[in-house]
Amino acid sequence: MNTTGSPKNRAVQGYLEDIEKGPRDVRHEAIRGLAGIGAPAVQSLIGAMKDAGSADVLWYLALALAQIGSPAIGSLLKEMKETTSVPFRKYGAAALGEMGEAAVEPILDAMREADPQLRGFLSGALCRIGEPAIPSLRAWLKDGDDVMRSCAGLTLWKMGETGIGAMLTSLDEEE
Repeated sequence: MNTTGSPKNRAVQGYLEDIEKGPRDVRHEAIRGLAGIGAPAVQSLIGAMKDAGSADVLWYLALALAQIGSPAIGSLLKEMKETTSVPFRKYGAAALGEMGEAAVEPILDAMREADPQLRGFLSGALCRIGEPAIPSLRAWLKDGDDVMRSCAGLTLWKMGETGIGAMLTSLDEEE
């Protein structure tokens, strides 16, 4: 079934145009509209992020994905693996970081197979998520392979006092 002209697809395209060309209040309204559409808007948002010509537009598109939340996680991570564009990965990671606890395990799973650059962006997303990511990172300190133990340790370190405290607690428990 071809839904190119469906009302929902037309609404998504209108919102994407508003994000690209509209003033701030129109962009914020477009984010709310896209969040209301939810999962059906995810692929269009990701495509728009890949084509975005400015950091400003990327930021608003990432905010829309973050507002959609869980339904966007898998598709966004898949595209971040396939697309090596630094701005795309940076803003994709920002969106994931705003999605919170629901994104922790999918991010960690993606880190296993990610290239070093993408691991860095995903680590940043986990830092943004903060406290909810700590139990999983601590588990990786104990049970992960060398690369994942290193990623977990570096991510906890980047979290600052809370992450470093969790890392030290894990080390104390090993003794």
